[in-house]
Amino acid sequence: MNSTALRWRDAMDRALYGPAGFFVAGAGPAGHFRTSAHASPAFAAAVFRLVTRLDAALGLPTPFDIVDVGAGRGELLRALATLADEAAGSLSSRLRLTAVELAPRPPDLPPAIDWTTETPTGITGLLLATEWLDNVPVDVAVPTETGWRYVLVNPSTGEETPGPPLTKEDQTWLTRWHPTSGPGGRVEVGRGRDLAWAGVVGCLRRGVALGVDYGHLRQARPVGGTLTGYRGGRQVPPVPDGSCDVTAHVAMDSVASAGERVAGCAYTLVSQREALLALGADGGRPPLSLAGTDPAGYVRALAAASAVAELTDPAGLGGHWWLLQPVGVAVDALMAR
Repeated sequence: MNSTALRWRDAMDRALYGPAGFFVAGAGPAGHFRTSAHASPAFAAAVFRLVTRLDAALGLPTPFDIVDVGAGRGELLRALATLADEAAGSLSSRLRLTAVELAPRPPDLPPAIDWTTETPTGITGLLLATEWLDNVPVDVAVPTETGWRYVLVNPSTGEETPGPPLTKEDQTWLTRWHPTSGPGGRVEVGRGRDLAWAGVVGCLRRGVALGVDYGHLRQARPVGGTLTGYRGGRQVPPVPDGSCDVTAHVAMDSVASAGERVAGCAYTLVSQREALLALGADGGRPPLSLAGTDPAGYVRALAAASAVAELTDPAGLGGHWWLLQPVGVAVDALMAR
C-alpha cells in the first residue's frame, strides 16, 4: 500500500473495502473474529422470531424483505432461509432475501439470496446490520494547542501524526456528541456513521431496521477511543494495510438520532441480552434429571443453553446494543416477552 499519510477515514476505507481490502478479499470476517451471527444458531433463531412477529404486524406482505447490510458471506441469511423453510405458514414462499456486500458473491450461496453492493430501496420487512457500523470508516481527532485536528496515519506502519483542523460539520458533531473530550484524549468522529445509518433507514418503506453492534452512549464515552484491529481471532494493532480488520465502537445514541430524523419514528435501544431474552432465547441449564432419562438430549440442551449464555453475557456479546428503528410499525409489541 501507499505509505502517504491519510486521514483515518480514508485509510480505513481503503484497507477494508479497497480492491485488496480485508472485507473484499480472503475468507471474510468469520475467519478472523467471532460475531453473534457466527457464534450460535440461537442468534438466528431469535432474529427469526422477530421476523415472524414483524411479518404478522405488517399484514403478511408479499414479498417480505430481509436485507442484510454487511452480510459477510451470507451466513445469517442462509440460517434465516433454513428456519423459514422449516416453519409452518407462507413466509418461506414470500421471502425476498438480499445480501449487501462488496466482496464477490460466494459460489455456494443459494440462488434464492440476491447479492448486491447497494442497499435496495422500498424495503418492506427487516433490514439487518449486524456488526456493520463498527466497520464504517471514521476519522480520529486529537486536541492540540490550536484546536481539534484530524489524525493522519501511515497505512503501511500505523504511525500517526496530527493533520488539518476539523471541518465545521465534524466539530459540531464533536461538540454535541462527545462534549467530555478533554486535553490529551483522542476521539473517533462518528458523523460518517450517522450518515450511513440514516441512508439505510431511508431505504425502508415499512418495517424495522435493526443495527447490532458494540457501542457507547454520550454520558460514558470511552476515554482515548476504541480503535483496534483483529486478525485470525486475535486483537492486533490497527495498522490499515489491508491485513486485518480495523474497527471502533459505535456512538449508538448519535447513530440512533440520525435514523430517527429520517424515519420520523422513535427508536428503541436495548442491550443484546435484553433483546434476546425478549425474543425467547433461554440460557437456563436443563434439569440434571434429564441426563438420566435422555443423556443425548441433555447434552444437546446443555450445549444450547451454553450458546445462549455466550450471546447474553454482559461482559461479551451480550454487551452489544440492539438499535431498532421502526418505520410504519410499533416496536413494543415485537419485543414483548
